[in-house]
Amino acid sequence: MALAVVHSRSLDAVQAPEVMVEVHLANGLPNFTLVGLAETEVKEARERVRAALQTSGLEFPHNKRITVNLAPADLPKESGRFDLPIAIGLLAASGQIDVGALESHELAGELSLAGDLRPVRGALAIAWALKRRGSSGRARSLVLPAASAAEAALVDGLSIHAASHLLEVVRAFAPGSNEPLPRAVACPRAPAASLPDWRDVRGQAGAKRALEIAAAGGHSALMVGPPGTGKSMLAQRFPALLPPLDEEEALESAAILSLGGAFPAELWGRRVLRAPHHSASSAALVGGGSPPRPGEISLAHHGVLFLDELPEFPRPALEALREPLETGRISISRAARQAEFPARFQLLAAMNPCPCGHLGSAACRCTPDIVARYQARLSGPLLDRIDLQVEVPAVDAASLLRAPDGEATVDVAARVAAARERALARQGALNAALAGDALECHAALDADGRRLLHATAARFRWSARSFHRVLRIARTIADLAAAERVAARHVAEAVQYRRALATPF
Repeated sequence: MALAVVHSRSLDAVQAPEVMVEVHLANGLPNFTLVGLAETEVKEARERVRAALQTSGLEFPHNKRITVNLAPADLPKESGRFDLPIAIGLLAASGQIDVGALESHELAGELSLAGDLRPVRGALAIAWALKRRGSSGRARSLVLPAASAAEAALVDGLSIHAASHLLEVVRAFAPGSNEPLPRAVACPRAPAASLPDWRDVRGQAGAKRALEIAAAGGHSALMVGPPGTGKSMLAQRFPALLPPLDEEEALESAAILSLGGAFPAELWGRRVLRAPHHSASSAALVGGGSPPRPGEISLAHHGVLFLDELPEFPRPALEALREPLETGRISISRAARQAEFPARFQLLAAMNPCPCGHLGSAACRCTPDIVARYQARLSGPLLDRIDLQVEVPAVDAASLLRAPDGEATVDVAARVAAARERALARQGALNAALAGDALECHAALDADGRRLLHATAARFRWSARSFHRVLRIARTIADLAAAERVAARHVAEAVQYRRALATPF
């Protein structure tokens, strides 16, 4: 047969659209042409496939005019994932393997010159796309390199096969073959590692309370205080307060993380904590490149993004966070390609009050102008989008020498889970996502609370965004107290976490 079609998949942001690898052999001057908007690494597959077939003892059609089309033609294709389907397509078109067996399979994998199969990026995203296709019809089996297959097998309900060498795949598709490829075994879902306990942070009752509210309502938070007061410790322990991911959320998070390389199985079902260095660029934070790759905000999808030393980040990088903080998505546009990534992350940030970090103490030598310039690195619109701002003061030596105090992580997490369940049962979303009529309906204030909120908003000249964020925080505080209605005491506590935004630290 002179024509063979092999099914595979490309990567487009977090999507994995289907690609048909069409291989045609014709008489004429020997040539190997690859078409279909292929990037450079895909075009290089010609040499890898030729060498892999020859070193594996298989026949390469030297005396034929070879045309390989990657359809659809308007979809960009990158990486070496098409090596395996091209090689199998060549063998099928030249009659060395059974063409009919290929219809029920999808293949992806990079070939070495010796025919070994190397892992591909985004195996989980490919498996996730195949599972979604199966909901509308019969899903095909997936053939991947062994390392990638173990990762993809984390997606339940799929037939995934693993291969380590090209010859294993050839034997499985040979006419009359009775050597099927082995089923992939999922990477073991290791039990969640025990995280440091909430009680390890000495003192800081106010900061702990604020982060409990942030966890219960899905709110963003900024911690301000001198160096060494426990801001990073609180951030490292914060994910333990959040409930584990459900199956769909775990799959989304793992699929995005797999776009950056192999997905560690021990992270399955856990909310990740991403903590990029303050030298990170805009592209590193929100995504970019050609082809577009996910940034830290997308890699933290359904998890926590911790930005330590917030004013030290480049101003353009911080300003790029404003839109995804509101929408939960990031759109990356380039001249020839656009991509959209999910970015439903919870922002946790920390900063010093001044360059030296000791504002208000005798050790500080920063002038008012220096302090003002330092704080001005954070724009008003960005601060307006951060729900809670909490002070993390220095802890005295006596408190540091005392035994751990406060509640354990498991106790705080139980309260957080109960508050989140109340919000989800009432409105189907966390309080941080309330907007419009839903906010007015589910965060209705009593008379005293309404008067207090209006008076405070007028005094500090809050924007509409700040006004609504205080209302959402008050709703979360009421949920933690198991109160049906938002009262004045809940508003009074919520105001404390926004008041500093209108005045210097």
